[in-house]
Amino acid sequence: MTQKQLAARARTSQAQISRIERDLVSPCVATLGNLLDLLGEELELDANPIDYGHDRTLLQANLNRTPTARLRHGVSLAKFVRRTQAAARGS
Repeated sequence: MTQKQLAARARTSQAQISRIERDLVSPCVATLGNLLDLLGEELELDANPIDYGHDRTLLQANLNRTPTARLRHGVSLAKFVRRTQAAARGS
């Protein structure tokens, strides 16, 4: 289907269809769904969790600590990092 044909079916201009096609404008979901319907397609949206590489068990373990225990753990971790950096520089 041409842009002109789609525009006529969607009751819009060919220029508007062209702008969408060239990614110059981003149509709302409803408009995109309508255009796809006119093309005989169905819009399907899907959401999936993003894996940022964080260890959720470690995050949960930290959240289970009291605020004081979290601070102690953070200080201990910072000291470990500094010792490791110093050792790496000394080698």
